Amino acid sequence: MFATTVTVRGYETDANGHVNHAVYHQYAEHGRTELFRATGIDVPDMTAAGVGPVILESTVRFLAELRVGDEVEVTVAMRFGTGRTFRMDTELRRGDTVAATITGTMGLLDHATRRLVTDPRGRLLALGDADRVAQVLDGAASEK
Repeated sequence: MFATTVTVRGYETDANGHVNHAVYHQYAEHGRTELFRATGIDVPDMTAAGVGPVILESTVRFLAELRVGDEVEVTVAMRFGTGRTFRMDTELRRGDTVAATITGTMGLLDHATRRLVTDPRGRLLALGDADRVAQVLDGAASEK
């Protein structure tokens, strides 16, 4: 599992004074991007290799409010099977309170063929620092 933090900014809130629903997806995206960066893979690296992550399905469960100034821990866990897709599950926490869970089915898009690569875990291992990628993908990393 990988973890990073964000602080809720005023422009992310709605008329009710809590974080707008769409921003939860942005926090999850931030967590995914930081997870990849922790493995030594930046978006330009993926682009240069002709691949990029795509979200195929996303579900959010809103469990508690997030408000301006809240420190939010964003944890991301990746799970790979044998197919072309993988799971990225995100949890947003304010202290001990789970504010939301976001489950996502992901793929790694080949930019040339416009199809999902057959072995996304293998492609990610080849793109970054193999030891660090394996550590993060196997759930042993955290960054705060």
